[in-house]
Amino acid sequence: MNLRKNIRLINYYPPYIGAGISVKSVNEDFTQIDVQMKMRFWNRNLVGTHFGGSLYSMCDPFYMFMVMEHLGRDYIVWDKSACIDFKKPGLGTVTASFMVTLDEIEKIRQYVEENGKGNFTFNTNVLSETGEIVAAVEKVVYVRKKQTKSIDTNK
Repeated sequence: MNLRKNIRLINYYPPYIGAGISVKSVNEDFTQIDVQMKMRFWNRNLVGTHFGGSLYSMCDPFYMFMVMEHLGRDYIVWDKSACIDFKKPGLGTVTASFMVTLDEIEKIRQYVEENGKGNFTFNTNVLSETGEIVAAVEKVVYVRKKQTKSIDTNK
């Protein structure tokens, strides 16, 4: 699947529908994705704020998607780990922007070419409608070069 052309299909992914999460914009070179989550009665927690799992879910796949799309089929790209630091209660519509520059992509490619694999850390913030930080998110993406199968001609 071409992620660049089909990224907005994630808006129809049932867990994202249920959480009120949607992709709002994607830049032309697929290096920035902006996501929002609206407050709905069905995605509030017991104390009336955004459910922490939904705040994390809105940040889950996007760095992996961008790296995967830019590196292509010769690389294996996986989300390795994540950390979310809740700063203040999430109310109303919250947003997050995910950015990976083409220069960062090239540095990842070069590192993996030289070392075979690597873990790459990305950070973003979930913001309130007033621009306050609701949560700080760190994502670690694992990348390695796919192994080419050698043909044994001695058989």
